Amino acid sequence: MGLKLTQLAAKPQLVKITIDEESIKEKYGDELEFWIYDRQPIDKFIKIASTIANDYNSAVAMLADLVLDEDGQPVMKEGLTLPNDLVSIVLHKIIDYLGK
Repeated sequence: MGLKLTQLAAKPQLVKITIDEESIKEKYGDELEFWIYDRQPIDKFIKIASTIANDYNSAVAMLADLVLDEDGQPVMKEGLTLPNDLVSIVLHKIIDYLGK
């Protein structure tokens, strides 16, 4: 008997994403981490993936909803932004993780 989809349905959970590229560790003194939800609505995932390829500025704007701290709160709030060298890395880490 096959696996039922109801067995795979679950509420989104926070997962830690680590940025451990040598250039980042050299610049910031250590690896960096952020959290995202392990499940995103498929329309949101497709929008993120296609936006990165076609409209990088809009993709960056989406980070505010995706990049979270360990408590599930947005990292980029109240006018806070990430350093430019991290934006591309964070976007690709998110797509890599969600695409698996």
